[in-house]
Amino acid sequence: MRERQKRLKAIKRIIREERIDNQESLLRRLETEGFHVTQATLSRDLKLLKVGKQAVGNDGYFYSLPSEEIRREQERNFAIDFARGYVSLDFTGAFAVIRTLNGHADSVAIAIDNLNIEAVMGTVAGDDTVFVALREDISRESFLNTLRDRVPEFDD
Repeated sequence: MRERQKRLKAIKRIIREERIDNQESLLRRLETEGFHVTQATLSRDLKLLKVGKQAVGNDGYFYSLPSEEIRREQERNFAIDFARGYVSLDFTGAFAVIRTLNGHADSVAIAIDNLNIEAVMGTVAGDDTVFVALREDISRESFLNTLRDRVPEFDD
């Protein structure tokens, strides 16, 4: 399992089991488990996991994970956004190049970023084109299969 995946799994477990109220506490807690990350990396991890803050009366807030139902609904909405703007897909080197309808590249890139596709390192969106940087060890077919799985309407 990749280091990032191990860290994300640890973050989810810690948030489920403990009352964590700020990033500094979570950073310290992760360090006790051998994960040394920056605050910026932790921020990205929390965003990726869609961690929110939940109020506890007058006692402040603590981190919480979205319910499975909410997570599935969010993922479904991102899949719809992808399908709505998608036109075509091609590959060059370590990049997938997605053509979109005019003005839809942003929403398609955001969808890809939020569908948590392990093969994707990141996206860059223009007006009608999205460049998707793929990890070196990922095959094109693997990326396509994951897209087909996450976006049922995807037709390459």
